[in-house]
Amino acid sequence: MLILVIQFFRVPKRTIEIDDNIIRCPADGKVVVIEEVTETEYFKDKRIQISIFMSPLNVHCQWNPISGKTKYYKYHEGKYLVAWHPKSSTENERSTVVTEHSSGKEILFRQIAGAVARRIKCYAKEGEQVTQGEEFGFIKFGSRVDVFLPLDCEINVKIDDVVQGKQTVLATFS
Repeated sequence: MLILVIQFFRVPKRTIEIDDNIIRCPADGKVVVIEEVTETEYFKDKRIQISIFMSPLNVHCQWNPISGKTKYYKYHEGKYLVAWHPKSSTENERSTVVTEHSSGKEILFRQIAGAVARRIKCYAKEGEQVTQGEEFGFIKFGSRVDVFLPLDCEINVKIDDVVQGKQTVLATFS
């Protein structure tokens, strides 16, 4: 059991070159959703949603997908449905962060607790400048991260891809 707990709380050192044209993956896991949706909390318009499911064996810290200014942060109390359930994005405990890129484009990313995960840590603060690849949070014992992108982004991943936080390029700004 101790090894499993240590596995959850590891934060690997990963180096990157910051690139303002790309959107990096915020979490380790598997891509389970890529679809056009209406985002209802902040944008209230159509976006491309990419969802990454984190198994108990994945790293559970999250990294900023882009550099920019934190425009919005909100913590939501909620249920603990299994993370792959479609309603987990809107009904589970979650934290929502919106970062504005230097181009003026904004992306939203959301940490979602699941059936086992019972605690989300998010270090985002509205008005704060963030750097691509810096750690922004942690979901204790896993779950899911949703990313909502502008419709004109070029998507670089596909369903069932195994992705690595801070390393995998999710998409490219147009």
